[in-house]
Amino acid sequence: MAFGRGSKMDGRRSSPSSSLCTTTTVVVFVALCLVGAWMMTSSTIFPLEITSNKKAAVKEQPARVNYGASEEAAAASGNSAEGVDRFGDTDNNDNAVPEEPNNTVPSEEEKFSENTVEKPVESSEEKAPPKEKEESKDTFDDANGKTEQSSAKEDGDSESGSGQSDGSKNGDDEEKSEEKKDDEQSDGERKDDQEEKAEGSGSKDTTDQPQIEETVDESGEKDQGAKSNEVFPDGAQSELLKESNTENGSFKTQDAESKNEKESQAASNSSDDETTYNWKLCNNNAGTDYIPCLDNEKAIKKLRTTKHYEHRERHCPVEPPTCVVPLPEGYKRPVEWPTSRDKVWYSNVPHTKLAEYKGHQNWVKVSGDHLLFPGGGTQFKNGALHYIDTIQQALPDIAWGKRSRVILDVGCGVASFGGYMFERDVLTMSFAPKDEHEAQVQFALERGIPAISAVMGTKRLPYPSRVFDVIHCARCRVPWHIEGGMLLLELNRLLRPGGYFVWSATPVYQKLPEDVEIWNAMSSLTKAMCWKMVNKTKDKLNQVGMAIYQKPMDNSCYEKRPENSPPLCKETDDADAAWNVPLQACMHKLPAGQSVRGSKWPETWPQRLEKTPYWIDDSHVGVYGKPGNEDFEADYAHWKRVVSKSYVNGMGIDWSKVRNVMDMRAVYGGFAAALRDQKVWVMNIVPTDSADTLPIIYERGLFGMYHDWCESFSTYPRTYDLLHADHLFSKLKKRCKLLPVFAEVDRILRPEGKLIVRDNAETINELQGMVKSLQWEVRMTYTKGNEGLLCVQKSMWRPKEIEASM
Repeated sequence: MAFGRGSKMDGRRSSPSSSLCTTTTVVVFVALCLVGAWMMTSSTIFPLEITSNKKAAVKEQPARVNYGASEEAAAASGNSAEGVDRFGDTDNNDNAVPEEPNNTVPSEEEKFSENTVEKPVESSEEKAPPKEKEESKDTFDDANGKTEQSSAKEDGDSESGSGQSDGSKNGDDEEKSEEKKDDEQSDGERKDDQEEKAEGSGSKDTTDQPQIEETVDESGEKDQGAKSNEVFPDGAQSELLKESNTENGSFKTQDAESKNEKESQAASNSSDDETTYNWKLCNNNAGTDYIPCLDNEKAIKKLRTTKHYEHRERHCPVEPPTCVVPLPEGYKRPVEWPTSRDKVWYSNVPHTKLAEYKGHQNWVKVSGDHLLFPGGGTQFKNGALHYIDTIQQALPDIAWGKRSRVILDVGCGVASFGGYMFERDVLTMSFAPKDEHEAQVQFALERGIPAISAVMGTKRLPYPSRVFDVIHCARCRVPWHIEGGMLLLELNRLLRPGGYFVWSATPVYQKLPEDVEIWNAMSSLTKAMCWKMVNKTKDKLNQVGMAIYQKPMDNSCYEKRPENSPPLCKETDDADAAWNVPLQACMHKLPAGQSVRGSKWPETWPQRLEKTPYWIDDSHVGVYGKPGNEDFEADYAHWKRVVSKSYVNGMGIDWSKVRNVMDMRAVYGGFAAALRDQKVWVMNIVPTDSADTLPIIYERGLFGMYHDWCESFSTYPRTYDLLHADHLFSKLKKRCKLLPVFAEVDRILRPEGKLIVRDNAETINELQGMVKSLQWEVRMTYTKGNEGLLCVQKSMWRPKEIEASM
């Protein structure tokens, strides 16, 4: 460009000597311009390269580069909306601010210098008008404190006028060096503020941040008042101030965050980053049907006798397993209710022995890819619904779905009786042992019918006393009359006073010698127990008969017995104690007094669901510390609100695909009650170390059982669509390891099933690490204070590395 202009000048002059002088003059002028340009460039960039590792001299030009970032941070605090409007085009400069926390100050500053050296050129090109740059500095300074406005402008004039001074050679180099040193210190402090904002940008609460910056600015104002030519302290003081600000900045950013958030992040780091889980497939003879406490072959082999079905009872491993159960080959998403009552996928429960053994009784049949359930049973070959109506006709007072709401089905088979009871608005707790009737309980659960694996052996069943409205046994193969009637006396413990026992078996209607002997023994036993036979009838269609007995409402009959046989239990015998308690051949006295549980029949269904049980009043202290009746009502109101606003409408759960539900820590059954309008049933679990509120759950017309979650649950794998745990896991951590408990959750939850956890933030983060290790999908996670909510979905398939572990 310079030589081009010289050529034109030569064309306008005719003297050769004059032309030579002119050429020489131009060359000298160009050389001076190049030297000036070099000096200008070196004065701007060279110090940055030299001092990139020095703390006090890092920042001359980056202060202008990051105006946009500073303005956005200030605007987020509500201090400078105008700055955001002016510098919306500087958002790309955010990349110049390190996103990671300041672990090593020099290296972070070095990165900052390297990233920002190139930016002033871009910024000057975008904002060529000097006036606009001055406005940008005014806006930046206003965001950080009005006291710096004039000094920053003065400093800015020094920077923006550097080109002018270089071109005209105005100003002393030494003064310029001193001003530059002070300006670099100023920008160093600004960089600290910007880094604080970058680190704290994810914080929920940044209201303290502008105040922190304002404090620093006020200290700068005092220095300016003392020495008008110095905006910031001298070099030694700047080093000290900058070191202090860096540390304080870090602490101040942490102060802006809540204490609980920091604890949550620390817990998350410890659980997600440091803890690794090495899952392997369970390797045992039970294969895909593994139930740890029922398939403990080592413990079963050590049993001295199996006379009382000890080998069908629970024998849990000393160390709970942490393996995962494999899926059956060809497993598919379960058939949805109500279709599932009549057919399921064969590949999900690939067992045919029961179809071969009981097919003629319409238990189950194989048809192509499906298992079909015609609704029959040993005593109701022509369908359970007809059989159910026959009982109603024989005893109208039984009033299915009104007076009789919760029943127990002993020796349930594939639970067709309980499955069809839903049509009469009745909940049936079905149970059967894991025996030669291959996978009968698994069939029931796959169909969407409640059931557990249990046996009447040597221990009490895991239910409280006096809670079932009706107990049913249809050819359940239980020897009720032997050993002093011990097993029938267990049913007496469970049956509500005034409740019915429906016995449909061959001794009722056949005259074979064995049947007659059993009938006579049962007649004597039930009479001695004060049970009254209210009807004995025959189902002509199914060609079977049934006897219906009623338990007394008070102790008057007990007191009139000529013999104390069966004997009454000792006063010290707690009828509600049911976890691993040995059976005894005795009867518990019935409750006396109008305010004692069991002295009155519950309200009819569905009124009993919402009404506070009559024995719960303000003289009792509830689980949550309120008077009992208020506690109950508050719990129900809470769960109705949570279920309607969050679970049903707020989590994206398709409830049409949910059938089998478990509340792993039920209190009053409020969660289950709130789900009444959904086509689900809820197994309410009251942990053995929690308040015994299970009788209240039954009084409401719901059901459940006791369980210790440090052990495996008595159900088959893949049997529940949704598990709900309200502050369960944090309590369990005090008693047992959390990993085996989560392995149990994985075992009983169906693929694509949901787990909803409400617990403290630390436990939520710990569980989230386990969830991710099995590649489950986190549907929702939320924390507020120290409380958290987690909703996850189990993956359909196992990770390949787990499948390869066999």
